[in-house]
Amino acid sequence: MNEILTQILTVGTLAVILAKTTPILLAAIGGGLTQVGNILNIGLEGLMLIGAFAAVAVGAVTNPFIGVLAALGGGVLLALVYAIASLVFKADYIVVGIGTNLLAVGITVLLLTVLYGNAGVTPGDVKAMLPRIDLGPLGGIPVVGPIFDHHTVLVWVALALVPVYWFVLYRTRYGMHLRAVGEDEGAAVAAGIRVFRVKFISIVVSGALCGLAGAQLAMASVGSFTAGMTSGRGFIVVAAVIFAAGRPLPTLVICLIFGAADGLADRLALGGVNSSLALLTPYVITIMALIVAALRVRSAIRARTRRGLAQMAA
Repeated sequence: MNEILTQILTVGTLAVILAKTTPILLAAIGGGLTQVGNILNIGLEGLMLIGAFAAVAVGAVTNPFIGVLAALGGGVLLALVYAIASLVFKADYIVVGIGTNLLAVGITVLLLTVLYGNAGVTPGDVKAMLPRIDLGPLGGIPVVGPIFDHHTVLVWVALALVPVYWFVLYRTRYGMHLRAVGEDEGAAVAAGIRVFRVKFISIVVSGALCGLAGAQLAMASVGSFTAGMTSGRGFIVVAAVIFAAGRPLPTLVICLIFGAADGLADRLALGGVNSSLALLTPYVITIMALIVAALRVRSAIRARTRRGLAQMAA
C-alpha cells in the first residue's frame, strides 16, 4: 500500500495529470462551443481520432508542427461533414454524431491498410513526436516548475484557450449570438441572428480543437497511431461538456478531474494495481458525472415547472 501511495503522491504524477488533461480540455472547449449553441456533439471521439491519424501520418513525412496543422485540418474536414449533414440536410445531431464516429474509425483503418499494409498500427519507422518545451530556470522552481516543465506546446495552447473561450462567450458579439441561439432559437431568429452561420462556425471550430486534441494524444508521448487509440476519450469529453454546461471554468475543473483519473490509472498500474481495474477508473468517474448532471438537469426542469405554475396561478 505504501509503495502505491509513493508512486501516486509525486510531482511527476501532477505533470502526468496535466498532460492527460490536455486532449480532454481541447476537445471539451470545442464541444462546449456547440453545447452552448444547443448542439450535443457526440462525434467528438471521431474528430479526435481523425486528428490523431492525420498528425502522425503527415508529421512523420514532414515535421511534427506540420502534423499538428494536418490534425487541425482533418478535424475541420470531418466537422464539415457533420455540419452539412446536421444543418443543411437537417439530420438528427445524435445520429450524425454516431455516424461521424463510425466514419472516423472506418477511414483510419482503411488508410492504415492502404498506406502501411497494417490495419492495426503504423509501422515502427513512422514516428512523429512533438518537442517538449524546456522552461529553463523556471523549471527549477520547487513543486510548480517540474509540473509545467517539459510539456508540448499544445499543453500551453489548451491552458491559454480557457480564458480565450471565456472571452469569446461573454465579451464578443459572436458569443452573445451563440448563447442566444442556445437559449431560444426562435427568439434568436426573430432578433435577426443568423442561426445557421452561428451553429456552423461552432461545429467547425469544435472540429479544429478536437483535431488538436488528437494530435496531442498521438504525438505527445507515443508518436505513432493505433486504430481506435482514442479509447472512449471522446465520450469522456461529452460527459465533461454536459456536466460543465459549456461554461469555461467548470469545463477546466471537470477536465482536470478526468485527467487526474486517467493519470492515476497509469500510476496505479505502475504501482502494481491490476491494470484492468486501474483503467476502469476514468469511466467510473464519467458515469458518476453523468448521473450528477442528469440529477441537476431534472432539478432545474422541476424548478422551472414550479415557477411556471406559480406564474399561471398568479
